[in-house]
Amino acid sequence: MTGMSTPLWQPDHARIEQAKLTQFARQHNFEVSDYQSLWQWSVDHCDAFWSSLWDFCDVVGSKGQEVMLSSAAMTDTKWFPAARLNYAENLLKGARTLPSDQSALVFWGEDKVKRQLNALELHAAVSQCQQLLQAKGVQQGDRVAAFLPNSIDAIIAMLATSSLGAIWCSASPDFGADGVLDRFGQIEPKVLLCSDGYYYGGKWLDCRDKNRAVAAALPSLTASFCIDYHARDECAFRTELAQFPVKEIEFAQLPFDHPLFIMFSSGTTGKPKCIVHGAGGTLLQHLKEHQLHSDIHPGDRLFYFTTCGWMMWNWLASGLASGATIVLYDGNPFAGRKQVLFDLAEQNQVTHFGTSAKFIEACNKTQLKPKETHDLSRLRAVFSTGSPLAPESFRYVYEHIKRDLHLASISGGTDIISCFALGNPTQAVWLGELQCLGLGMAVNAFDHEGQPTKGKGDLVCTKPFPSMPVGFWNDDGGQRYHNAYFATYDNIWCHGDFVELTDHEGQTHPGMIIHGRSDAVLNPGGVRIGTAEIYRQVEKIPEVAESIVVGQDWQNDVRVVLFVKLQDDTELTTELQHKIKQLIRDKATPRHVPAKILTVTDIPRTKSGKIVELAVRDVVHGREVSNLNSLANPEALAYFKNRFELTT
Repeated sequence: MTGMSTPLWQPDHARIEQAKLTQFARQHNFEVSDYQSLWQWSVDHCDAFWSSLWDFCDVVGSKGQEVMLSSAAMTDTKWFPAARLNYAENLLKGARTLPSDQSALVFWGEDKVKRQLNALELHAAVSQCQQLLQAKGVQQGDRVAAFLPNSIDAIIAMLATSSLGAIWCSASPDFGADGVLDRFGQIEPKVLLCSDGYYYGGKWLDCRDKNRAVAAALPSLTASFCIDYHARDECAFRTELAQFPVKEIEFAQLPFDHPLFIMFSSGTTGKPKCIVHGAGGTLLQHLKEHQLHSDIHPGDRLFYFTTCGWMMWNWLASGLASGATIVLYDGNPFAGRKQVLFDLAEQNQVTHFGTSAKFIEACNKTQLKPKETHDLSRLRAVFSTGSPLAPESFRYVYEHIKRDLHLASISGGTDIISCFALGNPTQAVWLGELQCLGLGMAVNAFDHEGQPTKGKGDLVCTKPFPSMPVGFWNDDGGQRYHNAYFATYDNIWCHGDFVELTDHEGQTHPGMIIHGRSDAVLNPGGVRIGTAEIYRQVEKIPEVAESIVVGQDWQNDVRVVLFVKLQDDTELTTELQHKIKQLIRDKATPRHVPAKILTVTDIPRTKSGKIVELAVRDVVHGREVSNLNSLANPEALAYFKNRFELTT
């Protein structure tokens, strides 16, 4: 529970009155100030909630009479069994609500390539791409795989794919060929889309040899295309598209749970899981999160720093359905003068700016002060995900980005292609907390006995929700799916996060603090400690650039080992070690204090930027890391191997 007595920010009356969440709450006779009651209704009467959300968000399609076919097993629940809809149709309908002079898509490839499309141009491009895919034999249920940067072409191809009822899957071009094949090789795509290259840190990285290697290893392909990153007309892909006339798009009307996306887990413990998500659940969940939890209105401009290998790309793309301009960025977030993302936000009048917790932390460490250097007057919200947002980063946003701002730390995952806990634009922001549990999501914290706890526990969801996966690819019988989420507690979704639900004196406040992944929880002396509790303190140390903490088995117990990557020209002196330990002792507990602090040159991460505690723990214990292809920098694991300091 937070020790703060006052929030960091509260919305003013005008913002509350204009919020879509306020409109929705009043339709159901709730005061928006009593979010807890609205949330409780949404989970107690989930069929009524999801049905009314469909109407509120004006989903294009036929809803049918029945909302929910319940089953004894969460995984067997059927949502909107008679419904028919098309994901792409809903996104393109939303784009058409934009003013004719406002772009539907804006793209920056660092500061090298800039491009934009209005709604009519987007519709035309999707029409031609749909016809091209049809000409290559793509039908309902076929897979289209994209090995692409976060570009306009990726959005176009995804919309064309989903318009046909085919299944979209994507990976970013920074993956190696083996990492891509670990993913695409499992799902046997019919068409492969690649880019000739991309920019990172101002350097052009050619992908053509890698593309050929990937295509050659996928015997299921009937066609592959290399898309020119600079969007030149002489590109072979664009030449093929130009052969087709622009015409009305035929949108396949499909069941609510028709497969839309195949998402891939990080794959740090084996080959990535292929998680299949349905069209209706994805659309409805994203509409809820964009409109009610993020307060996105038609004409707003939504940006999220992501790649095509992270679920936030899919989340970002869905913003079209709410009438937002989608702002895309590809490359190094600190390109140029280290302020390129704030340049992007200023020049494109971004209203909702999404990024990772690590980016905000890095901005703080490098002392960027965009409030003083950029006009962010249109900016209303900042979103953060990928890892827990440290309290220091909360303060940084309000001190150095913008004071009057809705800061929403959000958390969910690839597994649900959405969030369990996220923002509330009508209520206060508290230091270090996710503001609220998602509407319609029966979230709780369970102790080891499977009982709700007011302390720290496993994040669970006790009732079904529409964006649960349709299943895993090639998982006949659903055993892998069951083992991933339902093996810990019977018929209860266990997400793998170690969390604490919060409240504040004098008000009901269903917020959340995330203390780390459950499988990375430290257990010295039998006491469970979330790794995020240590990171929150270490990140305050200016000499430390970043850190990673693991538990080492030691003398029939577990000891805490902290690895630090230091700022340039900084040494891990005895004084610095004492400073780190003392801060952790004072601000956490003596049990949080690491037994060992060691330096490393780099820290291993997944392609989406998440540090990999489990892989480091395996290396520390001399175990093999099973899937190096999932890591952006697998060579960093060498810094943790055979450390003599860990033998005493």
